[in-house]
Amino acid sequence: MERVVLTLFLLASQMAAQTPRAGPSVDFSHGDLRISENRRFLVHKDGKPFFYLGDTAWELFHRLNREEAERYLENRRAKGFTVIQAVILAELDGLRRPNPYGQTPLIGNDPCRPNEKYFEHVDWVIDEAAEKGLFIGLLPTWGDKVSDEHPGAGPQIFTPPNAEAYGRWLGERYRNRPNVIWIVGGDWTADSPWSHAIWCALGRGLRQGDWRHLISLHPRGGRRSSEWFHNEPWLDFNMHQSGHVRYRANYEAIAADYALRPIKPTMDAEPRYETAPSSGYQGDRLIEAFDVRQAAYWGLFAGAHGTTYGAQGLWNMHAPGRPARGRATPYWHEILDLPGAWHMMHVPDLIESRPMLERAPDQSLIVSENPPGPDYSVATRGNSYAFIYSSFGKPLTVALGKISGDRVVAWWFDPRTGQATRIGEYPNAGVRTFTPPGTPGRDNDWILVLDDANKGYPPPGATAKR
Repeated sequence: MERVVLTLFLLASQMAAQTPRAGPSVDFSHGDLRISENRRFLVHKDGKPFFYLGDTAWELFHRLNREEAERYLENRRAKGFTVIQAVILAELDGLRRPNPYGQTPLIGNDPCRPNEKYFEHVDWVIDEAAEKGLFIGLLPTWGDKVSDEHPGAGPQIFTPPNAEAYGRWLGERYRNRPNVIWIVGGDWTADSPWSHAIWCALGRGLRQGDWRHLISLHPRGGRRSSEWFHNEPWLDFNMHQSGHVRYRANYEAIAADYALRPIKPTMDAEPRYETAPSSGYQGDRLIEAFDVRQAAYWGLFAGAHGTTYGAQGLWNMHAPGRPARGRATPYWHEILDLPGAWHMMHVPDLIESRPMLERAPDQSLIVSENPPGPDYSVATRGNSYAFIYSSFGKPLTVALGKISGDRVVAWWFDPRTGQATRIGEYPNAGVRTFTPPGTPGRDNDWILVLDDANKGYPPPGATAKR
């Protein structure tokens, strides 16, 4: 059964294959990352907007040798990913099971005694990513090393003092790398005072050792970093994990974070993994490329600054001799080119083709019936443009006059291919219904783009990144 599923996905991926990008994903000459002036987005030091398109490669340092790591990173560079999320003290028995070079990360499982040989491999992977213009979303540890609130491999090795010391050591070691974003949390909560104190100590230690790079926190599924740490000075932007459930309304968590004060950017750092079984909706159906796209656009149009992709079997770098976690999955190198991974390439193309830093959620654009559910539509706009995601390709009745200009140019943007089709030009007033191509239903999602006709914008998704 698993091989049949894999064959279907590989056939689909051949149909979805598109032209890889040339050149590095990110130009680090624009400087370190900062929070934008309006506190909603990430930008480089010189003000250039940065779009966070992440991939979850949690076991990258722990399971891949250098040849394999280069193959993986090159594939993600070619697809336009900008951040690779990976864990130093890894989930899958990362303290006791050695990396491909026979090294474990800590001497005597002591956070204050890092194994230099293990970290030389971490250094190599981070530097190789920098050569390809990729940030590493660097997790100091998976949460099972912090507390036993949830079942995990452990062992629990952290206390507040050694967590702060470990964070400070990591910060000092990687402060001069251009391509680090720190992510504490490791799929855990801070519900207990003990774990809360450890995560805070780790965040403080990172900031003591590294004042250059941004810090966020990756929480447990269905939770948000803002629940515990929104007011912590070391937390630069929020993350939540919507998890691996078809149709889970991640836009609700994004909207909740968006409304908080002080304002901090927010994003879904672990949505639905392609090829994973959906764990809560419609039984055990596999998550498909549509589900990946829906999670991305739902979150972004609700106010997220970026989004993340993942695939079952890829995050754990499943291969012969490297057991999968849970249900059997294809090997990591067999699923590098799933359709959803290619479709993610078009997300930053669309977002970056219009003024990115002025974008804000605005559901008042949609005046047609739009109850919460699998076919929910989400809208966002800047001063001179609007994006409206029709999740199932339902007709959209739109209130015009909410962007600048006396006339609007309307487009359909196909999130599968990245192609834009001009619909027409209309007065920017009143109400108008736009009907997407195809038959309404699952996997017929479309994005309506409305532009101020006076701006002369290129077709949506037209960027200079290829």
